Amino acid sequence: RQLIDGVPLPYIINRQAFYGLDFYVTPDVLIPRPETELLVEEAIKWLSLHPQRRTLIDVGTGAGIIPICLIDQFIDLSATGIDSSEEALEVARINIENFQLQQNITLIHNDLLTGLDFRADLITANLPYIPSARLAALEVARHEPLQALDGGEDGFEIIRQLLTQLPSHLNPGGLALFEIDYI
Repeated sequence: RQLIDGVPLPYIINRQAFYGLDFYVTPDVLIPRPETELLVEEAIKWLSLHPQRRTLIDVGTGAGIIPICLIDQFIDLSATGIDSSEEALEVARINIENFQLQQNITLIHNDLLTGLDFRADLITANLPYIPSARLAALEVARHEPLQALDGGEDGFEIIRQLLTQLPSHLNPGGLALFEIDYI
């Protein structure tokens, strides 16, 4: 019945494969998609070329998929996952425990990087980037958390906020990778 009503299968079975791993998901987090795998691949390339760079901040971590995938490739990576949703962080906690990465990943409930006083070599972000006016026409907005989709009038409202915070949180020579909408 749920499938007939359009509920995505990953929410019904609470599972989604991503980058060769199996993740726990609920309607409190976005369902991982191939576009995010591109971000993970770019991060892997950069980390491979910079073996001395092993700190990560993942802003808008959701289910914790990006840091978990990166630590799967680089066990010496130390990651902090940040999200403004306590419910999403609970899903991330479950995934971190399922992969036994409690020593590698710290979770923080926060609004972007506001008030935090640490830096990282790599900052990743899959923040809301869909312009508000487009949401009503998108199937994804029917079941996935609007808080994780709605990027404001032009889709860049939250991303702009994070960009202003980057200089005080990204180590010199570091890299920031964002998933954004097409223009």
